[in-house]
Amino acid sequence: MRRRIPSIEALVAFEAAARHLSFTRAADALSLTQSAVCKQIASLEDYLGVPLFNRIRKRISLTEAGSIYAKRVAEDLDRLERHTVSLMSHRGERNVLELAVIPTFGSRWLIPRLAQFHAANPGITVNLTTRSDPFVFTETPFDAAIHFGSSTWPGAISHPLFGEEMVPVCSPALLREHPCSEPRELARLPLLHQVNRHAAWQRWFEAAGVKDADAMSGPRFDLFSMLVEAACAGLGVALVPRFLALSELESGQLIIPFDLPLRSEMAYHLVYPDPPSTNPALRRFTDWLLAEAAAYRGAPSRPVQDSVNAPESRLR
Repeated sequence: MRRRIPSIEALVAFEAAARHLSFTRAADALSLTQSAVCKQIASLEDYLGVPLFNRIRKRISLTEAGSIYAKRVAEDLDRLERHTVSLMSHRGERNVLELAVIPTFGSRWLIPRLAQFHAANPGITVNLTTRSDPFVFTETPFDAAIHFGSSTWPGAISHPLFGEEMVPVCSPALLREHPCSEPRELARLPLLHQVNRHAAWQRWFEAAGVKDADAMSGPRFDLFSMLVEAACAGLGVALVPRFLALSELESGQLIIPFDLPLRSEMAYHLVYPDPPSTNPALRRFTDWLLAEAAAYRGAPSRPVQDSVNAPESRLR
């Protein structure tokens, strides 16, 4: 049965015109004539039976349907291009791992260790893409993901890596300027928040025995790496996972005013689809990552017979 899909040329022309909101600039971007772009878009609108652009004198704008379609077509073309480049660059060999990873975990914990993996597996390429929220594997190009939360990920196999303890950090200069002799006094300083951990400071103060602290005020940042940089810059006191600020703590850029860790009930996990891919790169990466996580926890690295086929938990 023939697929009901317009020509790739028409879709490419439409995506360029939608992005530039100009047939002329789209033609320049594609090294085509303006008439060729207009012809492709006209044929696409005829095929769909839906107008995609409003044409008012010499200006164009997307219709409501055109705006929705443009976003989806752009995503599909990006995905097709990514798959094509990956296949061409690796000549079809199954030595590429597409990994979704939490941004700061990837930059602060995983990437500094990847050289060891590449040294032991020189033929494997690991591509990293930042993702913070769970997703459906069948709708993405990812072979696996590292996420923070519970072990529940529908349709996936989950391996716990390690837990998390959050500690307050600030610049030494800030603490010299505003000395604090007990946890309660930290509430007098600007408290820096991570947007997805809005209650973290409140929980920390309660665990420290402070019941009436104003823990909700203060600026919010999207990433923990931003929190670390903000704390280094003296903008306030940040509550961050200890391992994400180790470099700054060791260098003296940051200090822990009160080493009272807030331990989370959630953890970092490696997840991949169930049933797992037969990609050998996934199997090697899983074995390596579990060993690295065990070493980080200080736990003995137990033999893993086949980590891809013998997971810690299966969740459907």
